[in-house]
Parts: sequence; structure tokens; C-alpha cells
Amino acid sequence: MSTASVKLPNWINYGLMPLINLIVAFLISGLVIWLIGESPLEALDFMLRGALGSGEAIGFTLYYATSFIFTGLSVAIAFHAGLFNIGSEGQAYVGGLGAALVALALDHYVPWYVTMPFAILGAALFGAAWAFIPAWMQAKRGSHIVITTIMFNFIGAALMVYLLVNVLIVPGKMAPETRTFLPGGQLPKLDWLMAIFGMKLGAAPLNFSFIIALVMCVLIWLLIWRTKLGFEMRTLGVSPSAAIYAGVPYVRTVIIAMLLSGALAGMMALNPVLGASARLQVEFVGGAGFVGIAVSLMGRNHPLGIVLAAILFGLLYKGGDELSFERPAITRDMVMVIQGLVILFAGALEHMFRPAIVKIYTRFAKG
Repeated sequence: MSTASVKLPNWINYGLMPLINLIVAFLISGLVIWLIGESPLEALDFMLRGALGSGEAIGFTLYYATSFIFTGLSVAIAFHAGLFNIGSEGQAYVGGLGAALVALALDHYVPWYVTMPFAILGAALFGAAWAFIPAWMQAKRGSHIVITTIMFNFIGAALMVYLLVNVLIVPGKMAPETRTFLPGGQLPKLDWLMAIFGMKLGAAPLNFSFIIALVMCVLIWLLIWRTKLGFEMRTLGVSPSAAIYAGVPYVRTVIIAMLLSGALAGMMALNPVLGASARLQVEFVGGAGFVGIAVSLMGRNHPLGIVLAAILFGLLYKGGDELSFERPAITRDMVMVIQGLVILFAGALEHMFRPAIVKIYTRFAKG
């Protein structure tokens, strides 16, 4: 019997295997660092202290993690429906336009907590709209969702550059960005949250979008595992032919899944646009859409796993900045190699150790 068909307990599938992959990735990363003449243990110490050593460091780590939670959820909800959405980067970019337009329109007149729900809606609608055409082409014309969504990343980037350079730019300024939002268009920082644990947030841009991301995790869990639509999406993802035979409406389910995926990606823009910079800038997404793919895979497309994986990648981003600063020989490119190894083992090679684990598990289960 093939090891792929052996059913393993959840604690192995969702706990042990990701942990083994992560350990192997860090061991190989340590070997690379050792080969360039640096101490792997010192490098690990700098990364952990840089990411978790103070309230400000933790704030930066959670700030990065917030963006990855949104994009990880975006990839996961499409994946449950059998769709591989590579377009979260572009959908987040266009979602930033929706959030920014709301902030620009309302920040003069209302406080942030009135602007926030409209900004969430604007970001979600613009992100969903950018996912609609690839969704329709997949559902109605059979166009491959991977190709269409990744091409829409480039179209979205070109569109946003045009708008920022020619339409939304502040008159007389060279920087392609909108004006800074007034306090009514900004999400507040979570100083109070860090104060509960006796820490200070400092300059870290951790903001209310972190709370929104956690709420979305709960809502997506309820949708996927507690509703009829979620069951239809999961059925379609497991076997499209069986789902269609059972009466699942293919076109409707594909389009809804992609609209939800695009909406979640668009909401990622709340974190950098309304939170950190309080304005819409070029390339504010910063690759978070692509990192979301690794976060979703590592988190096994489950909201709880996505939160943990997003925090790990937030740690790698913040700790990597500290590491490259303290040890110039370990450049930012080297830090990206470490991140790439985590992605490689947690994603592409996630089942590499499964045959050995299955043999050990079945041997102890029989004994």
C-alpha cells in the first residue's frame, strides 16, 4: 500500500511534519551561515532577539504577520475550492486603492472607527473585483487560474503606478503617493495591547488591522467548516467531478471562492496603507501576496495554522533585518535564502519525510 494513502493523526499531519520540515530548513540554513564563516548559533540568537527581544521588536513581528495572515487566508480559501490563486499580490495592491479612496473621502469628517468599516468594505470590494475576471474565465471558459491571476498581478501593478503618478499624487510633490491621511483615516496603533503584557510598542507600526485579521480567521473557519457553502467548496476542491455529480454548482462556487479570496487579499492593504504609512504608496504590498502562498501551505490551509505560520514569517522578516544589521557578512540576500529554504521544505517538499514517518507510525501502531 502506498504511504500517501495512509491516514495519519492530525497531530502528525499538522504538527509533527511541519515541525520536522522547519527544523531541517533551519539546519541547512545554519550550514550555509557556517560556510560563510559565521556562527549559526549567534545568528539564531540575533534573529530571535531582533524579533522577540522587546515590545517594539514583537510589534514589528506582528505587524509583518498581520499582512501574511490576510494573504495566507486569501490563498487558503481558494485552495479549499481547488483553485491556486497566485494573484493575491495584485489583489492586495488594488485593494489598497479601495481603502485609500475611503480614507481620502472621510478622514476630514469622521473618526477612525467610522471610517474603518467603510475602508474594510472598500478594500474587500476592490480586491474581489480584481479577482472576478480570472474567476469568471476559469469558471466559464476553462482558463487556468494560475496563469490569469499571475498576469493580473502585472496589470494591477501597472494600473496602480499610473494612478499614483498621474491621478492621486499630491500636486507639487515628486513622490508617487497620496496625501497623508488625517487621524480620521488612520487605524490606531495597539499600544494598549502591548501595555497589557507590560511592554511598550515604541516605533513599531502594529495597528488595529491585527485585530481585524484575527476576526477574519474566525469567520473563515466558520465559513469553511460550518456552512453549506464551505462544504461545497471543500467538496469541489477534493473532486470536481464528484461535486458536480452531487449537484454542487461549479460556476457559482468557483466565482464565490475567488471573490472571497480576492477580498481577503484586498484587506491586507489596511495594515500598511491605513496603519503603518497612512497613505497609499507604490509597492506597499512588498511581496506579502507571494509569502501568503507559503504561509497557507505551511499552515495546512487552516486559519490557526496560518496565524502560526504568519508569525514565523514575521519573525524571519524582523529577525532577518536585525541579523543583517548586526552581521554585515550575512546580507539581506542571505536572509532571503533562509526564508526560501523554509518555503521549500514547508511547501514544495512538505511530504518528503512522510514515507519514513508513516513506517514509524504504523510500526508503533501495530505494536
